[in-house]
Amino acid sequence: MTRRELLGSAALLPAQAQTKRPNVLLVLSDDHSYPYLGCYGYPIRTPTLDKFAAEGLRCDRMFTAAPQCVPSRSAIMSGRMPVAIRMGRFSSPLPPDVVTFPELMRAAGYFTGVCRRNYHLDGPPAGSSQATFDKYGMQTFAPRLDWVDKNSPRAQTAAKMNEFFDKKPAEKPFFLWVNFNDPHHVWDANAIPDPYDPKTLPLPKHFPDLPGLREDFAKYLGEITRADDEFKTVLDVLGKRGFTDNTIVLFMGDNGMALPHGKGSLYDPGLNVPFLVRWPGVVNAGRATTELLSGEDVAPTVLDAVGLTPHKQMSGRSFLPLLRGQPYEGRRYIFGQRGPHGSAPMTPTTKSSTFDLSRCVRSQRWKLIYNCTPHMEYSPVDSANDPGWKQMKEAHAAGKLTGPLDKAYFTSPRPVLEFFDLDNDPSELNNLAGKPEHAAMQEELTRALLEKMILDYDFLPLPLAN
Repeated sequence: MTRRELLGSAALLPAQAQTKRPNVLLVLSDDHSYPYLGCYGYPIRTPTLDKFAAEGLRCDRMFTAAPQCVPSRSAIMSGRMPVAIRMGRFSSPLPPDVVTFPELMRAAGYFTGVCRRNYHLDGPPAGSSQATFDKYGMQTFAPRLDWVDKNSPRAQTAAKMNEFFDKKPAEKPFFLWVNFNDPHHVWDANAIPDPYDPKTLPLPKHFPDLPGLREDFAKYLGEITRADDEFKTVLDVLGKRGFTDNTIVLFMGDNGMALPHGKGSLYDPGLNVPFLVRWPGVVNAGRATTELLSGEDVAPTVLDAVGLTPHKQMSGRSFLPLLRGQPYEGRRYIFGQRGPHGSAPMTPTTKSSTFDLSRCVRSQRWKLIYNCTPHMEYSPVDSANDPGWKQMKEAHAAGKLTGPLDKAYFTSPRPVLEFFDLDNDPSELNNLAGKPEHAAMQEELTRALLEKMILDYDFLPLPLAN
């Protein structure tokens, strides 16, 4: 099938489309959990993003499709869950038959590009695997765009954006995807001139109060403040080019923070990310929403906003009416998926940070997590060698980490099913799975997850429903 046939009729603008179509700028911070922006009420210095949130819509319940960079980004670009597009392995390149929303915009006359940090959709081949990638032409993401920059340093943000705009034909609207490094691990203790004092920070309740964990967390927050400064650079370039008034700007985390209970896990800190949208003249300033949104919803929403029909394969839902302040029937559930992480092979000592298979479904109040590899020893992604996790393991070994926190991190094997009442247990520490008083609600979420796995052609065994 040709690329044109894959794109289909969605590339054709309706006759009634606006003559001046909006530009779209998508900015992704890396490993950025909700609620770590000032606009969400956390005491962190993010003045640019706080002002930006006040100029548009602040979304409190945006959940990425996966708690890892590659599958999450694949869902954002395709409007489909990672397992449905064969992006379960971290090192997978985006399959050539998967249609992305920038391609549909490009086919409809948009000038499209990506810059700064690695976009993560061509796989990270190394050694002998590169020969396979080359032999079969498997790296297909870059040719889908008009302009591609990859892995430029932070200092080049403005220069790369201007390079893109210099190449853009004057008559064409644009889509540009800007990727940040921050606040991805490894954290820079000197990210900002005035670092956060670890002793004064409010810790999430899923963290034990240990000095090393406070130090790790302070460095993480410092990188978010540095990301805020980079976002100011992005907006400044946009303004100097005269594009502010006719550009939809979306700011989003690609997945959650690389700390315990976060990145690599299906708990909220791994999936719930900041999401802010500014669209002058369309999105009323100063609004906030707690509607459930999914990373698979970004693609159909952007296409809908620029006058294009979402591709028929997209399983995400457009929330354009929500942006416009119109009646909107929100999602009942969001779904998350965890698969392998990184490119390391399986060994007898491999932990969950490298290999784990799990799925989840979340409603406004309840969450069900289905662990298909419960015997994998838990270890946080990226930060297992940092002081925080080392001290947590030491506290556990010494019998000083007790109660729900000890049970959450050191139960082995982990439970196959975890069920949480998020209204009463937002930290997801009290597993209610199997409790008779919650059986009906657990069954409801199990059936929702089962249906989603079937529709996505998921390879994992289905959860048991009554």
